[in-house]
Amino acid sequence: MRHSDEIETSRGPARADLDLPAGPVGTLLVLGHGAGGDVDAPDLLAVRDAVVEAGVGVIRVTQPYRVAGRRAPAPAGHLDEAWRAVLTTLRKRHPTVSRWVVGGRSSGARVACRTARATDAAGIVALAFPLHPPGRPERTRAGELATGLPTLVVNGDRDPFGVPTPEPGVEVVVRPGERHDLRVDPAGTAAVVRDWLRARGWASA
Repeated sequence: MRHSDEIETSRGPARADLDLPAGPVGTLLVLGHGAGGDVDAPDLLAVRDAVVEAGVGVIRVTQPYRVAGRRAPAPAGHLDEAWRAVLTTLRKRHPTVSRWVVGGRSSGARVACRTARATDAAGIVALAFPLHPPGRPERTRAGELATGLPTLVVNGDRDPFGVPTPEPGVEVVVRPGERHDLRVDPAGTAAVVRDWLRARGWASA
């Protein structure tokens, strides 16, 4: 089943694109987009297709600033506020879902990490996590990954934003030949996410 609608937040309407597998859904994966991108990025679409086939529902969330047509990202606090509001609404809409996994690519991954505890997430999927601004390794964002929740990071080995280091609870998969957009082999990236969900018993197929 595929469905799209808007969700009101204090920062304006967000959009939620829902894809559900056939049968009961025990796990929903909620994904956010990159700072200037959208939820139709190749890696996000590939992940959607792979995990829905594995019995996991997927909701791709477009932040209010992108719904309003702006490319410049909103401040981090505004992004987090809107994301939490969306998750609250989604939980009310899907009360029978027992497990919520949050994530996204780049900026969306950071938002998911920062709010994972507040949204009662079971785990995190971080695609192209931007460890630091290009050329500024001293400005590390590694602390955002330290949520204590099971976390999968998938980054390219040529990503100018850097590659996080594996830590307890944080699995890092480095994709050869990929840059920040993870466009070389989206299906391969999606397979990593699907297999990680399966390994935790979070996928039913």
